[in-house]
Amino acid sequence: MTECDRREDTGQPFMDHAALLKSCAGGDRLALQKLMDAEGGRMLGVARRMLRRDDLAQDAVQEALVLVWRKAHQFDAQRGSAKGWIYTILRNRCLTLLRSEDREVATSPERLSASEDAQVIDTAFDRLADTTDLRRCLEGLDVQTRRAILSSYVLGHSHGEIAGRMEAPLGSVKSWVRRGLLKLRECLS
Repeated sequence: MTECDRREDTGQPFMDHAALLKSCAGGDRLALQKLMDAEGGRMLGVARRMLRRDDLAQDAVQEALVLVWRKAHQFDAQRGSAKGWIYTILRNRCLTLLRSEDREVATSPERLSASEDAQVIDTAFDRLADTTDLRRCLEGLDVQTRRAILSSYVLGHSHGEIAGRMEAPLGSVKSWVRRGLLKLRECLS
């Protein structure tokens, strides 16, 4: 049976998850897209039930799919099903997020002052001499990326705190910081 054959009992297309994982291990991005199309909705449902928060569930699914892509070469059909392997990765990501949420200490809304944070970040940025390479490279970043990086390094905020203050998804903030730091490293070298 090929990946495109239809199941007789449901009329749904048969998806050979093991073959798709093998293709992912070989660098086939289309295979990952097919996995996301086939399982993304169910994965999000599982993550929502485990985490009880939509934002965390979306992050868990995104992180799980990244891990599936990176670790597809580790899948062994002799040890279990491909679908089970994928959902085990998702389950582990959800449990990790639950554990990290337990360690975070909630900050009262009165103590959160985004305008004060923005003032501190702007002041720190303005204090950089106009001729420094760091200022030039920071100016090359888009505003949200620059604010996320400065919030992290100047104010010492975690990704979660930055996401809350910027009213942005946690996964986006993590991406902004990671990509921004790579751009800064490249610009400064």
